[in-house]
Amino acid sequence: MTQYTIRRILYSIPVLIGILVVTFVIARSIPGDPCTAMLGEKATAEVCERFNREQGLDKPIPVQFWIYMKDILRGDFGQSIRYSRPVTIILIERLPMTIELGAIALILAILIGIPLGVISAVKRNSIIDVITMLIANTGVSMPVYWLGLMLAYLFALVLRGTPLALPPSGRVTAGVIPTPFYEAFGMSVVDGTFKFYFLEFFANIYTFNSILVGEWNVLWDTLKHLILPSVALSTIPLSIIARMTRSSMLEVLRQDYIRTARAKGLRERLVILKHAFRNALLPISTIIGLQLGTLFAGAVLTESIFGLAGVGRMLFEAITARDFPIVQAFTVVIAVGYVAANLIVDLSYAFIDPRIKLD
Repeated sequence: MTQYTIRRILYSIPVLIGILVVTFVIARSIPGDPCTAMLGEKATAEVCERFNREQGLDKPIPVQFWIYMKDILRGDFGQSIRYSRPVTIILIERLPMTIELGAIALILAILIGIPLGVISAVKRNSIIDVITMLIANTGVSMPVYWLGLMLAYLFALVLRGTPLALPPSGRVTAGVIPTPFYEAFGMSVVDGTFKFYFLEFFANIYTFNSILVGEWNVLWDTLKHLILPSVALSTIPLSIIARMTRSSMLEVLRQDYIRTARAKGLRERLVILKHAFRNALLPISTIIGLQLGTLFAGAVLTESIFGLAGVGRMLFEAITARDFPIVQAFTVVIAVGYVAANLIVDLSYAFIDPRIKLD
């Protein structure tokens, strides 16, 4: 297991380097330039020349890439062109929001999608199966941006003033300020140090931070603001997981050992959950890992629609402003998360099915 894990991590390094190269080249191939995007169309050639020199954009692309790679190995993602701030600090501020949103959306997709798929397979060709698959096919067909707008319209405008009303934007209500857990626990940290940034990263995950501190009003307020974007973001993964679960369960239910288990007189519930569902988990776990990419892609639109200050929204703004350092850094982070998710899925195979040996 250890050797397999190390080998997979080493295999991931060329993938990440390839992503870096492609992102670096594509970012600089976008029509327009950072100077015009930042200073406007009336910026003179002399002003743009000085701007490019200050940002290091006057050097050949291979030289820029070599400098960027050396900086990454030191943990330095560079300086944002638009905000004139270290990209690492922007990541610490923005990434927790996306992790929080993506985690809740994935949990919703798993908790709803898998039971729907199991029920649909057990009740094959029944009215329940038809309704379940209709819901799944509808969910996978609805664009995130359209569903997000419809949810915001329904719960923020139509149901305004009722107990079902939900906030359409923002992360917390104005005036609600979470207390960082390291301050609540009296931890000694110095602003600007690695320890400070590490603790600040987890403190910016408001649900995690409010549970540690015991600020239940902050937790409830945060969850209320996450309901609509999480539902919008989870719809497509939920539908795909439900369909894959149904397909996998139907295949397993046709096997001889399922008929044998029923012939022995085992209760149907035990046959479904212990014998069928456990053996259907491998393809389900694979599709769950792959949905992480869908969540990151959907986060760009979801965060923009609901006004959430996360990685997705910042990435969209950075592409518009030709802010190369942010585009590259955020792409690398998303790629690392995607590779890590697939590694976890591969390692989970041995636990789901002990017959599989990871050599």
